[in-house]
Amino acid sequence: MRYGSISPDLFIQNRRRFTQQLPPASLAIFQSNDIMPTNADGTMAFRQNSDLFYLSGVDQEESILVIFPDAALPQYREILFLKETSEHILVWEGYKLTKEQAREQTGVRTIMWLESFKTVLPALMNEAENVYLNSNEHIRAVVEVETRDARFGKWLREAYPLHQYRRAAPILHHLRAIKSDEEIRLMRRACDITDKAFRRLLGFVKPGVMEYEIEAEISHEFLRNASRGPAYGSIIASGANACILHYVSNDRECKDGDVLLMDFGAEYANYAADLSRSIPVNGKFTKRQRDVYEAVLRVMKFATGKLIAGNQIEEYHAAVGSFMEQELIKLDLLNESDVRNQDPAAPLYKKYFMHGTSHYLGLDVHDVGAKYRVFEPGMVYTCEPGIYIREEGLGVRLENDILITNSGNEDLMKNIPLEVDDIERLMQANR
Repeated sequence: MRYGSISPDLFIQNRRRFTQQLPPASLAIFQSNDIMPTNADGTMAFRQNSDLFYLSGVDQEESILVIFPDAALPQYREILFLKETSEHILVWEGYKLTKEQAREQTGVRTIMWLESFKTVLPALMNEAENVYLNSNEHIRAVVEVETRDARFGKWLREAYPLHQYRRAAPILHHLRAIKSDEEIRLMRRACDITDKAFRRLLGFVKPGVMEYEIEAEISHEFLRNASRGPAYGSIIASGANACILHYVSNDRECKDGDVLLMDFGAEYANYAADLSRSIPVNGKFTKRQRDVYEAVLRVMKFATGKLIAGNQIEEYHAAVGSFMEQELIKLDLLNESDVRNQDPAAPLYKKYFMHGTSHYLGLDVHDVGAKYRVFEPGMVYTCEPGIYIREEGLGVRLENDILITNSGNEDLMKNIPLEVDDIERLMQANR
């Protein structure tokens, strides 16, 4: 792996917290993600299953984690099954984890080769009453490809139809929403790398540059700082493209007078950063662009102040929406009388700010967690208001990553330039 070592205590504690949520005689089985094919003999880059990584720290394909706290034999209470290496694999793919390396990395004492799994499984199933299986239950997930978890679950139910099968996802959604100190350390690193990339761009962006050239500069800075790359597809949207929320073509020339909206973040040790910034391509905002930018910034500061323990997402979004309405009125985009008489179920601000202000962040950029759970210390949310004026070909989004604490919150991206004067000064200084 490119990233530095992670204390096995993180994964030991994660497994302990998961185990505490299980009823007696419960067996939980977690599968790694598949290596996905492209065409011919090509494959996509491997990305580990987030839940398996959360519980083990293993970043290797064809891995299985078994958690069975009530197993009669102590060595069967935690088992990690790994792909055994060979001379052929060493030559063609490189090194795989040895058993001793896996023990040191994960804290799991019993390491077996994958070929032993179906030999050991009958003994485990004989003792278990409940079997917890994993699946992608993210509220926005659209899963059209059968996953390794799904294939395994189908096979296991056919082989052992009389067990009680349960869902691991709700437990993990609850646990993963609260980040430990070690997880925050890794997320800080992802944010720091993202900061370096943004500062690099302030000296690079100018009229005539292609959006994909900007994307290349981001990837360059990520890779040279031990990131595997972007945590999600980078959005590099100049001019009217900024009004397309998930624009990823990144193939337009940046024009003099455009505002460039960029939404990108580094991945580090599987943890995501998520940043949005909007900058003038020529280094200087027009008055209208500055007014829209500063309106979004005021909304962002208001919203950040609401990301505190005890608040709840629906009330939070409603408060941010009301604040946004007033900013849009000041920009002459909404009429105050129309806002007073609007249908509460279809607020008018949604024409110009059509997405949510915040989402969980962690091992996934849209991380798991119960949507309506009250904000608690240890949660990390994005804060990303925007105003998109299609008639003017102008879109501005600003986004930082916010850690909720016992005493309020902490902006993990507080060092990344945000104020208009700072953006313009740094762009001019690098020209």
